[in-house]
Amino acid sequence: MTNAPIPMHAPLRILGLDPGLRKTGWGVISVEGSRLVHVAHGVIAPKDSLPFAERLLVLFEAISEVVALHAPHEAAVEETFMNNNAASALKLGHARAMAMIVPARAGLTVAEYAATVVKKSVVGTGAADKDQVGFMIARLLPTAGKTTSDAADALAVAIAHAHHRKVRNLGAAA
Repeated sequence: MTNAPIPMHAPLRILGLDPGLRKTGWGVISVEGSRLVHVAHGVIAPKDSLPFAERLLVLFEAISEVVALHAPHEAAVEETFMNNNAASALKLGHARAMAMIVPARAGLTVAEYAATVVKKSVVGTGAADKDQVGFMIARLLPTAGKTTSDAADALAVAIAHAHHRKVRNLGAAA
């Protein structure tokens, strides 16, 4: 894959990723104008019993498979929420690196969004909880069916990118 221009009338496919070492949610949507369509979603859950490096490898390979299977044009990743435990934050950073490296390696543009921006894009408030995000995903993407909170968050990241990419592109052109 490369950053080749997308044909004018072709729908844009966006991969959203909600990285985590235990569970990484992913979601793919198609965007045509202002119309959002669910393509696929899921959760990558490496076994906790695996050594750290192998858990990262599971994430790398599974995200690579998602990219190969769904051929997104762009990717968006949720930024890490910093907590007080430095060791946990560092491990989460490794999982986030997998979520950024795989799409970048495939030639995709990778955008990053704070959780508050994602929530505001989908729910209307940056302080929304996971249930509110899941509720809005069900409304905005009715063909997605029932989603786990990790997959719903990933789809929300993709939707946030769909809304914000126009602004980013306009800013880049200025």
